[in-house]
Amino acid sequence: MPPDTRIAWLLILLGLLLVLAGLVWLAGAWPSWLGRLPGDIRIERPGFKLYVPLTSCLLISLLLTALAWLARRWLP
Repeated sequence: MPPDTRIAWLLILLGLLLVLAGLVWLAGAWPSWLGRLPGDIRIERPGFKLYVPLTSCLLISLLLTALAWLARRWLP
């Protein structure tokens, strides 16, 4: 199969995943623990808020990497 077709399938899959994530977020079914994991930095002071979701970003990155690996392996 030509490489252009693989890229097209990958873009379609990524688009569907984004739509699914948006629907989950709009429905309020997003996991409440995401963003409150150990390692997520949250500093709140009067007039100042800092939020750095390190662990959550690493977890999402790991999940997306696994999905991309599976897509490359299984999609035509």
